[in-house]
Amino acid sequence: MENHSDATIHKPVLTSEVLQNLQVFAGGFYIDCTLGDGGHTKAILDLGGFVLGIDKDPEAITHSRKRLDSYGERFDSVQGSFSSLIEMSGSSLFPRIDGILFDLGFSSRQIEEGGRGFSFKSNDPLDMRFDPGIGLKAADFVNQADEQQLTYVLKTYGEESWARSIAKNIVRERPFNTSLQLASMVGRVIKRRRGMKIHPATKTFQALRIHVNDEMTVLESGLKQAISLLSQGGRLAVISYHSLEDRIAKNTISQESKNCLCPPQILQCVCNHQATVKKITRKPIVPSEIEIRENPRSRSARLRVAERK
Repeated sequence: MENHSDATIHKPVLTSEVLQNLQVFAGGFYIDCTLGDGGHTKAILDLGGFVLGIDKDPEAITHSRKRLDSYGERFDSVQGSFSSLIEMSGSSLFPRIDGILFDLGFSSRQIEEGGRGFSFKSNDPLDMRFDPGIGLKAADFVNQADEQQLTYVLKTYGEESWARSIAKNIVRERPFNTSLQLASMVGRVIKRRRGMKIHPATKTFQALRIHVNDEMTVLESGLKQAISLLSQGGRLAVISYHSLEDRIAKNTISQESKNCLCPPQILQCVCNHQATVKKITRKPIVPSEIEIRENPRSRSARLRVAERK
């Protein structure tokens, strides 16, 4: 049973839209590639579905197993990256896959109690890895990369217009070992102005998190594997929160919905590419004004959906 006293449970975004577009039904088999606190998974389970939940964060797996234990054999979970989706899906023994969900945000719990440097409001170690046992910490990159590398990451993954100035100050003031230390420096570079809707360090922290976890490469691989796993008529749903993620989702679905990928100047197809999906959403589905008021973190969410041919 869900513990309603747990104030850190993440409120899932676009839940009714996800259920409707995945066409969830009792007895259906689904994979939640970004389990988090299990909000979307719980909604699918409540409709009688079976769910395999995947998450790179071992704390998310532990938390969701406790929260969803009452659903018995209809829920299972595995810790790992969805870049290994095909391999991990084998543990489910599902006879088919009726729907796959990617919710690419990270949970309120990771921000508020993770202690891994995701938040610029607390003085946590500057880590930012979803799986604390794998890869380079954000502090390692910030303290070792040269100014050019730092600028590239901040500009490419954070779309930060102050990237060069921030990178220059990182090199000048490092080492940085905590999230608050880094956020304070960025705040001095980007003065908070009236009407500014986000914290000055938001884009810097986004860029470092994406780089440390190699999120864009992992997403491209995961989406392609998801499409290959879906049964005919199965649905893929992707919720993204910034333009980089949304672009990858949009381009992957667009590419996989075409029968030919040859350049326009080639008059006869030589690539032999066959469409594997059809687009369900021509434009992304966005949260209602009511949802945004109730859950401000949903404001940037974009949902795209495709169906396996």
